[in-house]
Amino acid sequence: MAGTASADELKLAQNAPESYTVVKGDTLWGISGKFLKQPWRWPEIWQLNKAEIKNPHWIYPGDVIVLATCNGKPCLRLLKNAKADGRRGTGKLSPRVRATPLEGDAIPSIAMTSIEPFFYKPLIMDMETFKAAPRIAAGPDDRVMYTTGDQIYAVGMPDVEPGETYQVFRKGKEIKNPDNLKETLGMEVNYLGDVIVNKAGDVQTLKVLSTVREIQIGDRMVKTPEKTFLNYAPHLPVQSIEGKVASTYADVVDVGSLMTVVINKGALDGVDVGTVFFTYKAPRVVKKEEKSEPDRMTPPIKNANLFIYRVFPNLSYGLVLDSTMPVNVGDVVSAEASLAE
Repeated sequence: MAGTASADELKLAQNAPESYTVVKGDTLWGISGKFLKQPWRWPEIWQLNKAEIKNPHWIYPGDVIVLATCNGKPCLRLLKNAKADGRRGTGKLSPRVRATPLEGDAIPSIAMTSIEPFFYKPLIMDMETFKAAPRIAAGPDDRVMYTTGDQIYAVGMPDVEPGETYQVFRKGKEIKNPDNLKETLGMEVNYLGDVIVNKAGDVQTLKVLSTVREIQIGDRMVKTPEKTFLNYAPHLPVQSIEGKVASTYADVVDVGSLMTVVINKGALDGVDVGTVFFTYKAPRVVKKEEKSEPDRMTPPIKNANLFIYRVFPNLSYGLVLDSTMPVNVGDVVSAEASLAE
C-alpha cells in the first residue's frame, strides 16, 4: 500500500553521522539523506505531528543537528551552535528557540533554485483559458517583436492599475497522456518576460521590464503572483497512485537529479504539493527465442525519487531527486513504497 512506509521502521543511512552542522545551500531532504536511507521520511525522524508538518521547524545555517534516540526510535534534534555563544569548541550544545524565524535564510525542503523558475510562472492552460487571457495587441511601430525597454499596448485588462506587473507567455506544446495519446492533459505555455502597466484604459500602455525571448503581437499575459517562502513537507499519498512520466522540460531526453518532469496524475487523482513518488524504468518485452515461451516483461528498476511541487487538475510537475539512472518519458511513477527499497 502507498502509506506503508510511514509504518515501517526508519532505516538509518550507512555511516550516518552523530551530528551535522547546517551550511548555506542545504535542504531538509539533503540533510535527512545524511541520516536516513529514505530521505522523504524526514518529518518522521524530526518527530513532527500532522499540525507541525504543515509548518516545519525552521532550520538555519550554523544550526547543529544531532542524531538521538526518542522512545527507542532514531530522531533528530536541533541544537544551538557553540559559535553563537562565542565559545566555539568549548561551548555547550543546547536547544535553540527562535521567537521570530528569518524565513529568507531558512533551509527549504528541496532545492528552490531548481524549481523557482517553474513555480511563479504560468505553465499549463487549457485553450479556453489561454484565449481569454489579456493579450499584447500592438506596438508603437511596425515591428513584430519587442524586447526589454520597449513600449507596447495590450487589451483585456479592464480593471488594471498603473504599476501592476504581468508575465507574458506564448502557447507551447500539448502534453499527451502516455496511456492514451489521443487524450490531451493540458497545453504547456512558454514564459517570455515581464511587463509593467504604465497607463490604464480601453487599450493599456505597458513597458517591457525583462525578456527571456522576444515578445510578439498576440502573446498572452497573467498577473505576476506574489512570492512566498515555500517549505512543503514530503509525504506519500493516502491512496495508491500509479502513473507515467508524460513530458520533460524543454524536451530533455534523459532527465537527472534536480531536473523537472511532468506526470499524468494531478489533483483529480489525489496528488498534492509535497507528494513523493518513485520512478521506475518502463517495463520492456523480453525477446523470445521460441514461440512457445510465455510473454515476459522486465521487472521494475527504481531510478529516482520524485517530489511534486506544482499540481494541476490532470498533471503535476515534480523535481527528480537521488536519481541512479536517467528518467525518461514513459517511465512508471508509483507511490508503492514497497517497490522503492
